Amino acid sequence: MKKPRVCVLRTDGTNCDRETARAFDLAGGAPQMVHVNQLRTGEEKLAAYQIMVIPGGFSYGDDVHSGKVLAVELTSFLKEQLQEFVTAGKPLLGICNGFQVLVRTGLLPGGRTDEISAALMANDSGRFECRWIELLVENNHCLFTRGLAGRVLSFQAAHGEGKFFAREDTLAAIEQAGQVVFRYAGAGGGPAGNYPDNPNGSLHAIAGICNPGGTVLGLMPHPERFVERTQHPNWRRGETGEPHGLAIFRNAVHYAREI
Repeated sequence: MKKPRVCVLRTDGTNCDRETARAFDLAGGAPQMVHVNQLRTGEEKLAAYQIMVIPGGFSYGDDVHSGKVLAVELTSFLKEQLQEFVTAGKPLLGICNGFQVLVRTGLLPGGRTDEISAALMANDSGRFECRWIELLVENNHCLFTRGLAGRVLSFQAAHGEGKFFAREDTLAAIEQAGQVVFRYAGAGGGPAGNYPDNPNGSLHAIAGICNPGGTVLGLMPHPERFVERTQHPNWRRGETGEPHGLAIFRNAVHYAREI
């Protein structure tokens, strides 16, 4: 069976592209690193790919705001291609800085590039948080988390601006539509309350959301950093089973083969 082509978008400041490409390779995809300038010049077309991912890093140094410059670039020069990709129901993943970009384009939470209704703000702790955290997978319709509902996963968080914020009416709409995919989890496995379980002060402990159709996912923690057993700090002390991040990439690959 032909492997789905994965566009791993990169630009100045992207630094998680190789790890993300490796994750999709392990999951059965055919990743290709594509610089945003290749899309702008027409050398590459998003339509040629079945999956797109915006990896983590500090695109354009996070000048102005985290992910802002790349988001403006995408909506100014590639808006039609991007919207067509989403409208076609193709999987689109944004990790950490990629999540920030998707929120600033408007593709999350609303699914369109014409309205920004949420933000990822500076952590309440006032510092860069880089450590392993627990995530509760909500029962929802997101294609990336098929078969994972109710599980608590371990991922690494590494961000300075990860606090999910939106107005109360937007939060209510997201909750009602089942768009919350991940919440930071506390010691008992339920939604985290305060710091340090909630590493940034996100409202409703939100760590990741999807669009209404469940085909676009953004999350702050890094699933690509746990796709091999030895990546977990406790792998010698009983960390067993499949690496927690691998299923997210595999679900995207399986879905892309179906459409």
